[in-house]
Amino acid sequence: MKVLILSFHFQPDLSAGSFRNTALVEAIQKKLPRGSEITVMTTLPNRYSSFSVDAPKQETSSGLTIHRVALPSHKSGMLDQSKAFVIYARQVHKLVKGNDYDLVYASSSRLMTAALGAWVSQCKQVPLYLDIRDIFVDTIKDVLSRKLAWIIKPIFAFIERWTVKKASKVNLVSGGFLPYFQDRYPHQAFSLFTNGIDKAFIEASPLVEQSSARTIPEVIYAGNMGEGQGLHHIIPNLAKHFEGKLQFKLIGDGGRYKHLVEALQNAGCTNVELVDPVSREELIGFYQSADVLFLHLNDYDAFKKVLPSKVFEYAALGKPIWAGVGGFAAKFIQENIDNAAIFSPCNDKDAVDAFANLQLVTQPRTDFTASFARTEIMKGLADDILLVADPDLR
Repeated sequence: MKVLILSFHFQPDLSAGSFRNTALVEAIQKKLPRGSEITVMTTLPNRYSSFSVDAPKQETSSGLTIHRVALPSHKSGMLDQSKAFVIYARQVHKLVKGNDYDLVYASSSRLMTAALGAWVSQCKQVPLYLDIRDIFVDTIKDVLSRKLAWIIKPIFAFIERWTVKKASKVNLVSGGFLPYFQDRYPHQAFSLFTNGIDKAFIEASPLVEQSSARTIPEVIYAGNMGEGQGLHHIIPNLAKHFEGKLQFKLIGDGGRYKHLVEALQNAGCTNVELVDPVSREELIGFYQSADVLFLHLNDYDAFKKVLPSKVFEYAALGKPIWAGVGGFAAKFIQENIDNAAIFSPCNDKDAVDAFANLQLVTQPRTDFTASFARTEIMKGLADDILLVADPDLR
């Protein structure tokens, strides 16, 4: 069997899509019949302009070939991302020429990688399995100006309809996405394999309970700093309120990084440290040294449907979680994670009140890590994918 995997991000890049699809490929490799081939078409590490790591453009080993497309240096703006995707799509078009596949799998957060997968599957006349990590059409109205959203939303809505209807099956990483897709595509088959906890985080999980020893506790946020996270709306006021009481450390980069820096300067914050993106090994060390882990999504309706991958990393490390989220994510955290305080996004007063409910204690979350281990989730997703290609692979 020949399987084509399309994922804009893949190891060693830093992103939820990279971690998810790297683990998935490992799971599929273990389940394919002898002599099978997996081809991954991705990009050279490019998630953050401030973080780079070397990786070969082509890598081949034991039935796995990885093609990494080189992209020009770019920021997180929509125009830069669009240019980068066009380069990726052109290279995929060249790479698939003359090659046959039995299945196309595409994992996508911003829709276009999914659409590219639909186009390839149509050209090759083979089944398509989509892994949807965000609802781009639903997000457009919140993150773009009203005029621009009015112009481009119908275009992307058409692309979404065409793409989803081409798929043999669609996986959604958040249960909050299900009503949106079932309402629009009632005849499509959906599954719900969420993000999960990678082995490195499970191995770093605490074994015993331990109270914070710091006089001034350290709050850490790690990840993207874009419009979706809205850190520039919440951190400055929050940090100013807790000046002398909490130290904030923000690790990452993104499209709203400069806005965050300006907002911190305008607020006169002296208790916020900004750190460039780091490797996963370094990140785990930062997590382990923290007293509280901070999570925030901007106050947009579309984000009430998402379940951030960061939730799983944070929970595995046993730290108190201070989360400005609503909708499905808030419900998931409340139902599954102990010692987590939820507040309304972008509401610093609510955040201050929520913080008072946290116990500054690191403690094992054994049941959670067992339930959401990435390896087990990916085994299920791999089975689901391969059944689309060949129902006899049970």
